[in-house]
Amino acid sequence: MGELGPDDGAGNTYSLRPGLQRRFKSSTVKECIHAILKEKLANVQYIPEEMPQLTKSLSEMIKDRLKEEGFDRYKMVVQVVIGEQRGEGVNMAARCFWDADTDSYAHDVFMNDSLFCVVAAFGCFYY
Repeated sequence: MGELGPDDGAGNTYSLRPGLQRRFKSSTVKECIHAILKEKLANVQYIPEEMPQLTKSLSEMIKDRLKEEGFDRYKMVVQVVIGEQRGEGVNMAARCFWDADTDSYAHDVFMNDSLFCVVAAFGCFYY
């Protein structure tokens, strides 16, 4: 008897790596983030009391949109930071322990006269 392969009809097709079409694509994720931020924040004013709910809804919206892209077996982590636009600089950093062959991230920045928004989306493959 030979070993079971992906096309022998036995139903045992477990893979430790995502297929090329299912791999987390940073460029696609960045486009998704950019489109949502442009649509949802274009005319928004920075009102401190409204920002916690806005960051939560944006992160959920982005996460749901990324699920639609078909990144099967990926855990998505979406971080949204919104701050008041005062003409000052902001530095942000993140560190992760992951598999460089399968896992990745994308980020985008949106600014208007009132606020800035930084989004980072991390995709980690479930083995």
